[in-house]
Amino acid sequence: MATKLLLTFVVCRLISTVGLTVDNYGADHPVRRIDQGVFNGELSYDTSDIEKVSVDFGLLNEAKPLGVLHPGSTNDIASLLKTANINGFSVSARGHGHSINGQAHATNGVVIEMSGSKGNQFRSNLGSLPALGYENTFLLGGRNSKSNDSKRTPYVDVWGGELWIDVLKWTLGFGLAPKSWTDYLYLSVGGTLSNAGISGQAFNHGPQISNVFELDVVTGKGELVTCSKKKNSELFNGVLGGLGQFGIITRARIALEPAPQRVRWIRVLYSNFSAFTYDQEYLISLHGKPSSEKFDYVEGFVIVDEGLINNWRSSFFSPKNPIKISSINGSDGGVLYCLEITRNYDDSTANSIDQEIEALLEKLDFIPSSVFTTDLPYVDFLDRVHKAELKLRSKGLWEVPHPWLNLLVPKSRIADFDKGVFKGILGNKTSGPILIYPMNKNKWDDQSSVVTPNEDIFYLVGLLRSALDSGEETQKLDYLKDQNRQILKFCDESGIRVKRYLPGYKTQEQWKEHFGDRWGQFLKRKNEFDPMRILATGQHIFKPSFDSVSSFR
Repeated sequence: MATKLLLTFVVCRLISTVGLTVDNYGADHPVRRIDQGVFNGELSYDTSDIEKVSVDFGLLNEAKPLGVLHPGSTNDIASLLKTANINGFSVSARGHGHSINGQAHATNGVVIEMSGSKGNQFRSNLGSLPALGYENTFLLGGRNSKSNDSKRTPYVDVWGGELWIDVLKWTLGFGLAPKSWTDYLYLSVGGTLSNAGISGQAFNHGPQISNVFELDVVTGKGELVTCSKKKNSELFNGVLGGLGQFGIITRARIALEPAPQRVRWIRVLYSNFSAFTYDQEYLISLHGKPSSEKFDYVEGFVIVDEGLINNWRSSFFSPKNPIKISSINGSDGGVLYCLEITRNYDDSTANSIDQEIEALLEKLDFIPSSVFTTDLPYVDFLDRVHKAELKLRSKGLWEVPHPWLNLLVPKSRIADFDKGVFKGILGNKTSGPILIYPMNKNKWDDQSSVVTPNEDIFYLVGLLRSALDSGEETQKLDYLKDQNRQILKFCDESGIRVKRYLPGYKTQEQWKEHFGDRWGQFLKRKNEFDPMRILATGQHIFKPSFDSVSSFR
């Protein structure tokens, strides 16, 4: 009797505080519906909405939530999380759906569409902006930089679901742009900050998480908290690179810099891996030099397939004069390496750009006949991958499984990795680009949740392959997944202490090994900010502190 009275009290309390009603879908599919009246946005149970968020870019996992929230305000997110804590269901934030291992899934829970079209409609409706609290979605201002000098750095405040391409377009109207990027701009701000956000500028400015001044976060407990290095710093540090485990980013204050007008984009080829990595490491060592004495972007990729160099990311190499691996004398094990570098400039520096680039190139040991150069507007360079996306979409080659594997490899073992993987496991065929470029560890904040190799320099190796049902065996999903397993096994057996970026671990033991001696701190933050463990369960780090079946019955 006492138990029934207590249950009745709890249900009545929920209905009176958050408008919760129970809607029976049968004993095998119990669902608790929240009154739409508590939201400025929309909580959808529409089949098409649910199907859309049940898969991601990887197309490797499928998990259906019970509903999809299109938030109309930060309060919508807070209300949902408070209800989830009481009723026992998981919640996950979804940006542009570019996860590759189901990280944004919420089985039998609710997915928050942070970047969905319905959410964009809420934010673009000028009449509703003040009511939604987004009149300052983009708010330019000034703030002291991280250094001790008196330089003031401009910033922009953005909604966590905003796409980086839209942030770029808006800030360029003020002659400004964020400092650090990802290669692909159709990703959400909250999504990349929950991982790290890396590209060829990271050697100079650090990842995107190193260029954030302040955040608004709705914690797993449903509390809206403003945090920074000086205010609620434990939450701030935890959320950056925190894989969505501690809260949902609803606002981020991003550091800006004057935007250049144009980019000189250069690619040079190497047949010798040692020369290639030596030059890459030399170039990132120049990060403290004046802009005239360094490049602004340093990346590279590995070429094990002759078709790749003429097809990857742009029509950079002329179709009338395609490059063939076999035409390069002295190719190291049938593998070539391409260094990709840029210099930003504008009208005031255009006269000196050629001389400065020539001086930098003279210090590099690439194949002399392999210099390819193009010149384009700054926004076109940053948005270069989208052009490749449009081409692939037109051929039906974009929405296919993507068994990507991204590794952070310590500098001391990168030559061993080259020998065992690039010249070994991969053979002479691949089905997508293989990125490789170094970063400076001192540009990463060790207080964030991200774990990296414990060396001053480490490499990002990104095997960004796409699987095709038709065609050669080497392009099929099972083959590529098995190859990924071989690569990880090789690293483990060879003692190469890699860290996975955008990892897709399935057990907590694997995650403990991933975090190493940082696991205790990660667990402490989880217990403090999401004690019911309802957030981002698709990462498979923690299990919710409720039974997903009995809590609905």
